[in-house]
Amino acid sequence: MERYFNIAGPCIPGKHYMLPALDRLPQIRRLVEREQYFVIHAPRQTGKTTAIKALVREINAKGEMVALYCTLETLQNATDPEKASLAIRDLILDNFNAAFPVETADIARQEAASSNGSAGIAIRSALRHLCRRAGKSLVVFFDEADCLFGNVLVSFFRQLRDGYVNRDTVPFPASIALIGMLDVRDYKAQIRPDGESLGQISPFNIISEDMLLRNFTAEEVAALYAQHTEETGQNFAPDVLDKVMDFSGGQPWLVNALARECVEKIHGFRYNETVTADDIETAKETIIRRRDTHVDSLMERLREPRVRRIVEPVIFGGERPVSRDSEDWRFVTDLGLLKENDRGELVPANKMYAEIIGRYLTRDEQEDMKTSVPSAPWALPDGLDMPGVMAAFQAFWRENSGADRNIHNYKEATPHLVLMAFLQRVTNGNGRIVREMALGSKRLDLCVEYRGHRYAVEVKTAKNFAGEDSYRQLANYLDSLGLPEGWMAIFDEDKSKPWEEKLYNRDVTFAGKTLHVVGL
Repeated sequence: MERYFNIAGPCIPGKHYMLPALDRLPQIRRLVEREQYFVIHAPRQTGKTTAIKALVREINAKGEMVALYCTLETLQNATDPEKASLAIRDLILDNFNAAFPVETADIARQEAASSNGSAGIAIRSALRHLCRRAGKSLVVFFDEADCLFGNVLVSFFRQLRDGYVNRDTVPFPASIALIGMLDVRDYKAQIRPDGESLGQISPFNIISEDMLLRNFTAEEVAALYAQHTEETGQNFAPDVLDKVMDFSGGQPWLVNALARECVEKIHGFRYNETVTADDIETAKETIIRRRDTHVDSLMERLREPRVRRIVEPVIFGGERPVSRDSEDWRFVTDLGLLKENDRGELVPANKMYAEIIGRYLTRDEQEDMKTSVPSAPWALPDGLDMPGVMAAFQAFWRENSGADRNIHNYKEATPHLVLMAFLQRVTNGNGRIVREMALGSKRLDLCVEYRGHRYAVEVKTAKNFAGEDSYRQLANYLDSLGLPEGWMAIFDEDKSKPWEEKLYNRDVTFAGKTLHVVGL
């Protein structure tokens, strides 16, 4: 059977194209050897389970220790600590019995059930019994550990700590890892809302390391795609890798999804055809429009208040709404939706996610505009009549910017979202919009690409317009794109001002660039 690019669940050796899973966790073997307890965290679908299962196979193949994989995803809605403790105990024993089909787990279950301990220590008891029965050092990997919360999580950590501190006299796993989206600080936040104390003894002081599973590098993406070329003879054009990294930022699911769409859908397994950068562009568009599970789950998160609180100011360049140490900030970055760039700005994690944010939040607007905004009048043989587009938007905004306009509760970002929807409608499949969003930038940068031409639009609010400093921002943006002219859209949300004052057009020459300033 030929291998293929996987987008559903963990990668399996011999079945999927995959990279050495543990290369992105270089310290993990040493942590296990040193009998440490640690956390591995990363956004969804980045390869955490694939890496951990690879390590479990490796450890068990060596035979010096016994490694057990156990996922806690069925405990997602558990609220009763004692019932959850019994359920986790059964998961541990069942997984051990499945991995090592002997009577060990059944005996351990009987002993654990007949011990004079309560249900509240069932996890600790089961792990102790398995250690005795295994006859070797036991290593346990708890996947989807972030499914536990509240008192269930407290009970879980308390039992692990109790076993850990007494393992010099009573058998207990030599090493335990918790795998999920959360880092140690997030677990603490789950257990201690609003800084509530758990007492003098912290269950977290048994964690020696907190590791982040990073995205693929450009070299790793090249190595992954090279596996397909070697096995099938199908080539990727030289500029494909740059395009993939530009769109995905190395996010593993996106890297695999883009290649799979090109190989299987666009080229239909015709391996004599070369995959091009244009194919990657088409694949990106299809994946976003199709709303695959990975994309759809991100879209739905945008409706959550704690996500909106962080994402909204990123869209329009507002100031930081909460501390970097806040639970909301960490949650959104743990999702992998946003990241901090080299300048310390919070931005979409990659260009595909930026487009997903913009297009999902404006989807209803775009549908509504199908009857009120024609898509073709501004099309020229060699591009767009951009002055005509902006004049038409001024008319549209005057007519449709009611005081209560509010897209998905993104009230402050609504003007920016409406303009994005309008431009998306204008391009209508013949072009694309590149969105540059950054917290604290006091602007939204858009680049409309249409039939080989590019048009830069910087979006601001009147309160964020700062004269020459704002002109300099746009001029610098034009420099980065190599363009001689651009547009600055300035929304004035003062409802007391007449439209005659708000709507204006003026041209400014600054730093050798022509800036078309459009009042709204």
